[in-house]
Formats: sequence, structure tokens, C-alpha cells
Amino acid sequence: NESTFPCVLTSVANAGALGVARSVHASAIKHLGKLDVYIGNSLVSCYARCGSLEDSVLAFTSMEQKNVVSWNALICGYAQNGRAEEALAAHKRMIATGLKADNVTLLGLLFGCNHAGLVDEGYSLFKTAQREQPGILKPEHYACVVDLLSRAKRFDDAKRFLEDLPFEPGLGFWKSMIGGCLIHWNKDLAESVANRIHALDPEDTSSYILLSNVYSAVGSWKSASMIRRQIKEKGLKRITGCSWIEVQDKAHVFFNGDSKHPQSVEIYKMLEVCLDAGEDEHCLAV
Repeated sequence: NESTFPCVLTSVANAGALGVARSVHASAIKHLGKLDVYIGNSLVSCYARCGSLEDSVLAFTSMEQKNVVSWNALICGYAQNGRAEEALAAHKRMIATGLKADNVTLLGLLFGCNHAGLVDEGYSLFKTAQREQPGILKPEHYACVVDLLSRAKRFDDAKRFLEDLPFEPGLGFWKSMIGGCLIHWNKDLAESVANRIHALDPEDTSSYILLSNVYSAVGSWKSASMIRRQIKEKGLKRITGCSWIEVQDKAHVFFNGDSKHPQSVEIYKMLEVCLDAGEDEHCLAV
């Protein structure tokens, strides 16, 4: 029924299974005919999260009825797929329909501006919301601005912004600054911020790793090694990242350094073939 499909599409989006998303979409049309706004919203979001903006936009434009959630799904889809300019354009079209942005809209726009380096645009959006819709602002919006300024090497602005916060900044705010330090090789500031984080939470593993990465980036190998040693001595646990790929409607998940996949032998053999081919191409180019 109508309530089942959004739940299924959420699970499919979490798995990033584009082929399955298309199958569920076809099944919804077959069994329901006309799709309501809730299923439409789920489709727009699911396709975007599966990496197919073309399908996402098509699902959006085919919706007879649209609400704020519909536009948010489109805007966040653009933002998450590195299309910040289109996210901003969609926001303008949304406002033109008479709908007002909410906290999700703003978060999607800030995320897009952040990763596209659109500092002035993102900061302007935040200030406009602060002036006209202060009720929609959440800690995550402030955190996005800190990240936005830090990535743009505007560390003084980021520090002033942190000092003027209407609440006490959490660990994520300071880690955003270290992330900016990593991009711009600012070792001194990274050390200062890391000390602040460790005072708040001595067992925050990610801050140690970020600081170690900053040391490595600037060539301070001894300092990087010292941080790695501290992680081991303190018994801190690191959450292993993973990637996945969809092949013939099945999602295959891979963890860093993992060899437990049933086809790991074949995978590593193919990687060797690819590496050899790449080296041959390099030799020919030289």
C-alpha cells in the first residue's frame, strides 16, 4: 500500500541500490497507478542518494503536487551530488512558488555551498535566515558555517563566529576547524584546537586522527607517528570506513583493509591487472 513504498525506498537509498530503486518505482506505478506526494518525495530523495540526479529530477517534475519536503529532497540531492549552483537555483524556484524554506532547506544549501567553495553565497543564506527566520536555525547550521569559513581559510572569521555563538560549541565545531587546517596545512592552529577538543573529550579518536593527518600533510612525520602511538596506548577505537558498489542489483560493501569478501581473491587480482595497465600507460606516455 501507499505507506509501504516510502519505507522500502528509504532502505534502498541507504543501500545505494539504484537498480532496486527503479524496480520499486515501477512496482509502485503498477500497483498504485497514481503516486501520492509521499511516495514522490521518497523517490526524489532515493534516486539522488543512489547517485542518479537524472532520475531524481524526472521524479520531481512528474509530481502533480509538491510540498516543502519535495523541494528539500531536490535541493539536498543537488547539494549532496556536488551541484550547488543547481541547488541554489532550485531554492529560488521554490521561494517563487510561495513556499518558505525550513531548517532542512537551509542545511542542504549550506552543505552544497560548503563543498563547492561558495563561501559568500552560503554565509549570505545563513545571515538572511538569522534575520528573517531565526526559528529555523539549529546547531548544525552554525556548524556548517564554521566548516564553510574554515575550508575557505577564513580562520579568524571562523573563530569570531564561534565566540559569538548563542550556545556552547560542541566537539563537531572544533573538528570542523581542524578539517580546515588539514586543507590549508595550518599546523599551529590545528594543535591549539586539538588541545581544546582533548580537554572536552580526551577519548575522541577522530580528533587525534585529524591532527595526525595535519602533521603528515606538513611533513612532521615524527609528530604524526607520536599521535598514532598515543591512539594505540590509550586504546582508542577507530570506526572503519566503508564503500559499496552495486552490481546486477546487488550491493557489495567493502571495508578498508578488508579481505573477507567472498570474491576478494578475484578482486585483488583484478586490481593488480589495473595497476599494471596503469603503469604501462604511464611508461608509454613518458
